[in-house]
Amino acid sequence: MNPDKTVFSCHNPEWRGERPAPSLIARCAQLAMLLEVSASPKPGNVDREHNYPDTCFEHFVASSVAVYPVFELAAKSTGRIGQLLRSAVYESSAWQQGGNTHFGAFLLLIPLAMAAGEISREQGEQPGCGKTFFRIEAEEFENLASHAHAFVRETDCEDAVEFYRAFGHAGVRVNSVEEFDLEDPEATSDLRNQNITLYSLMEIAKGYDLIANEWTSGFGRCLEGAKIILDFMDARNCREEALAGGSVSICSGTGVNEAVVYTFLKLLSKHRDTFIQTKFDAETADYVSSRAGEVLSGWEISGKKAGDFAFILPRIQEFDSELLDKRINPGSTADIIIAALFIALLGGLRF
Repeated sequence: MNPDKTVFSCHNPEWRGERPAPSLIARCAQLAMLLEVSASPKPGNVDREHNYPDTCFEHFVASSVAVYPVFELAAKSTGRIGQLLRSAVYESSAWQQGGNTHFGAFLLLIPLAMAAGEISREQGEQPGCGKTFFRIEAEEFENLASHAHAFVRETDCEDAVEFYRAFGHAGVRVNSVEEFDLEDPEATSDLRNQNITLYSLMEIAKGYDLIANEWTSGFGRCLEGAKIILDFMDARNCREEALAGGSVSICSGTGVNEAVVYTFLKLLSKHRDTFIQTKFDAETADYVSSRAGEVLSGWEISGKKAGDFAFILPRIQEFDSELLDKRINPGSTADIIIAALFIALLGGLRF
C-alpha cells in the first residue's frame, strides 16, 4: 500500500456531512459474501474453480452485488428483520437464476448489520477530515453479537410471516416438521393465530439447524470464525498501518483465501453442518466433520505456520473432490464463514 495514498478522502462527498457507517457496513457484508464464494478449494461448495449443475459461481456473485441496498438499510434500522430478509431474498433472485444462494447468510448478516449500525450511532457522529472511520475493535465483537442477539429476540409475529414468505420465494431446503411446517401454505395463519415470533421459530429449529442455533445462542460460532480468520492473517507477518485516523492489519500476499479455507475446515471439523444433515443424515454430517479434522490434523500437530498452508493443499483438494462427487455441500458452514468475514472486516481486516 502507498502510505501517501488517502483511502477515505475528505474530498469525497460520501465522507462529508453524513455518517459513513451504513455504507461501510453494507460494503463489509457485500465483500464478505464475495470473499466466501471466491475462496478455493472450499470442499464441497461452489467456488471460483467449480459450479453445481443449477447454481454456479456467477449466481453467488450476482446475489452478493444485488443485496447491497438491503444491508445499507439494515445498518440504519432497529427492527423488521423479517421484512429486510424478504427484501434481500427478492433482490437476490431478481439478479440471478441459480435459486437459493444466501438465505442462511442473510439470516446472520441482517441482525449483525443492524447491530453494527446501532453501535455506530452509540459512538456518535464521526464525519469529516481527520476523523476515525467506523470500526469495531476485536474486543468489542462480543458487544456486536450481544446487540444482534437483542434484535433477534425482539422479533414479532409479522417477522415470522415475512420469513415464511422469503422462504417460499427462495426455495430453501429444510427439515420436515409438523409444527408450523415451512412448506404448509396455511402456516402463516397459524403463526398469527398463536402470535408466534420469528425468534420462537428459531428456538424450535435450534436443535437441528446451525443458523437457528446462532440466533438463539448469541452468534458464538460467527465470533469464533472471525477470531480464527484474524489470527490466521496475523500469523502471515501482518503489520499495522495508519488509515484515516485508525489502523488496520495489512498482510503480505493477501493470505485471505487461505484464511477462509482454513477457517471453513476448522469450523466444519468442530461443528456438524446441518445443511448436510438435512440433505443426507446426521451420520454423513459427522463423517464430513471428521474428515475435515483429519485434513487439518497433521499440519496443526506439526506446529502450523500460516505461510506453509500449501503443505496440506493436496489433502484439501482430495477432500473437495470427494464431497463434489457425492454432491455433499456444507452450506451452513459457508453461511457462518460469511458472517465471520463480515465481523473481521468490521474489525479493520484489510489485505
